[in-house]
Amino acid sequence: MDIREIQGYASFFMTMFLVIMLYGYIIHLYRSEKKGERDYEKYGNIALDDNITSTPVEDKPASQRD
Repeated sequence: MDIREIQGYASFFMTMFLVIMLYGYIIHLYRSEKKGERDYEKYGNIALDDNITSTPVEDKPASQRD
C-alpha cells in the first residue's frame, strides 16, 4: 500500500464518519423538538426579529445565566 491508497481510505472513512455524525445531530434535533425540550423555530426567528426591544427566546433565572 502506498500513500495514495492510505489517503483514499482515510478520506472515505472520514467522509462516512462525518455523514454519520451529521445524521445523528439531525436526529437529535428532531427528537428534542418532538419531546418539547426546545423549539428551534424560535431560534430561527432570531434573525428576523432582531430589535433591542424584542423578547428573549428563553427566560432563564439570573442564577443560570453565564
